[in-house]
Amino acid sequence: MFEKLQIMEQKFEEISQRLSDPAVPTDIAVYTQLMKEYKNLEPIVQKYRAYNRSAQSMQEARELLDAGSEDPELREMAQAEYETEKEKLAAYAEQLKILLLPKDPNDDRNVIIEIRGGAGGEEAALFANSLYRMYTMYAESRGWKQEVLSANPTELGGFKEISFSITGEGAYSRLKYESGVHRVQRVPETESQGRIHTSTVTVAVLVEADEVELAINPTDLKIDVFRSSGAGGQHINKTESAVRITHLPTGLVVECQDERSQFKNKDRAMMILRSRLYERMQQEQQDKIASQRRMQVGTGDRSERIRTYNFPQGRLTDHRIGLTIYRLEDVMNGNLDEVLDALATADQAAKLAMQQAEGEA
Repeated sequence: MFEKLQIMEQKFEEISQRLSDPAVPTDIAVYTQLMKEYKNLEPIVQKYRAYNRSAQSMQEARELLDAGSEDPELREMAQAEYETEKEKLAAYAEQLKILLLPKDPNDDRNVIIEIRGGAGGEEAALFANSLYRMYTMYAESRGWKQEVLSANPTELGGFKEISFSITGEGAYSRLKYESGVHRVQRVPETESQGRIHTSTVTVAVLVEADEVELAINPTDLKIDVFRSSGAGGQHINKTESAVRITHLPTGLVVECQDERSQFKNKDRAMMILRSRLYERMQQEQQDKIASQRRMQVGTGDRSERIRTYNFPQGRLTDHRIGLTIYRLEDVMNGNLDEVLDALATADQAAKLAMQQAEGEA
């Protein structure tokens, strides 16, 4: 591990020197790549340097103790420093192991989130809107941008389904654990008897794929145009601006009708289709991995029930890691970091355990 860290520190220094060259920023492509490498290496190198400083302090304290000073106060100080630095050294070593885990190549990517009402009818559609609000408020808190790509609203203000993009640094790294079935338990606004209903909503978090990564053969597409319609089915547009794209080899279908322009709707539909195909391609690759090598924290199975939102108790439970917190209103207002941090920590621990098991094998 430490040989690898020395090489990384050397590379970090080389990149730092190149970035200080006035000529480098004039080449945008080179500058962008160097800055990306710099930002990836910086936390690892800083932690490695902290480890080395702690190791040096521990060595100096050890030398003072070995010198056998007759001053009891000096020996006591040296012993206390030795114990403190020893604890810090162990903590730094564990943190470095986590920092050196293979990084998900998609972590820095933008995402497309698709939310669909499941069991529960109108209540499921209303909760789909609640989740959309939660994710957009979280995106806003991190300075990310969001844009609705496609929506199918209901008359009561819910969504049968909604697709939207979130653009910002590290969007996928934070939101990738949200894919799956979200269950809500609450008294619906439409419930006159005050009974608690259980409904479900499905969330899919897709990496935003570009044309370079995933080329789609135009002959594999069937494109239909039709009139846009609003909630309840009433027509809101007299021109055929809505677009439906069917990918014939897979049967995937995407509709977009939010824009007045047929061309804009087609672009958005292609954007969603490309991301769905990219996800399918990734899923096929993951399915080739033996089940015992998969991470304990799921990031892609839409059928997995991942979380329950119990409104009468103000409770949120994430079933994958056994996390329960009693500040549901706060979470629904976009304060997701406690949940997402816990999921990321559990994922890192699973990867670390797997790596250690492979090393012992």
